[in-house]
Amino acid sequence: MTAISLKTVSILLLSACLTLLLACKTAKVEKPLRIALSSGSDNYVNWIHRGDSLVEVVDLHAMQIDSAIKLLASCDAILFTGGEDVVPAYYGKVSDSARCETNPARDSLEFALIKESFRLKIPIFGVCRGQQILNVALGGTLIIDIPTDHPGNVAHRCEDYLKCFHSISAVASSQLKNVAKADTGMVTTNHHQAVEKPAAGLRVAAWSSDSIAEAIEWETPSEKPFLMAVQWHPERMDTLSPFSMPLMKAFLKAASAYQEQKELAK
Repeated sequence: MTAISLKTVSILLLSACLTLLLACKTAKVEKPLRIALSSGSDNYVNWIHRGDSLVEVVDLHAMQIDSAIKLLASCDAILFTGGEDVVPAYYGKVSDSARCETNPARDSLEFALIKESFRLKIPIFGVCRGQQILNVALGGTLIIDIPTDHPGNVAHRCEDYLKCFHSISAVASSQLKNVAKADTGMVTTNHHQAVEKPAAGLRVAAWSSDSIAEAIEWETPSEKPFLMAVQWHPERMDTLSPFSMPLMKAFLKAASAYQEQKELAK
């Protein structure tokens, strides 16, 4: 009886080990998401990590174009961040160049990254300048200077940018409203330019009370990669705001779906 029992136990142990090895081999290994920033800062990194603390964030700003494009292929989404004005010559307003503070090298890098992002069909989010350069890259135009060219009752840029807020209204049928689950809200702002004419294929998803385009998205988003861009700075806002963390959560969800699709394609 003892010999039979030991043999039975050995067979059972072997079977259990084989089952465990097979399970380990076939189990899905969860990889941290990798999000690219066109130009990084702690505010953007912290905003991403409040949405998912395990995300690996890579900053492409100081890289050569070829190297940045190569690294982008290993990422699951890209966030185009705030910063200098886009060179006006790119949207037919070269005569207004003196009214802008530009960074041509950054423009060149980001236009190349936008083109590659669309080729890869990678999820895209734009903030402030990020919204503006996405619109220009697709053929839209910008207001050169809001106080001069589009004066109104809303302060879009203040001496203390941390205390500069105004209300926005989400368009009823927009993806933005669906994500935020809110019609209106207060946002923090710091810019003197904005989308003038949305590029073909894009639509305005939110407005300020003085008729400045505060968000853009695909006009028909079905079967297109995730794209959301806002003029305000959600990375500086309270995460309880419907126009901050819900947007990041939607972006990360799109990044996770993109990562899974890439893994399945291998």
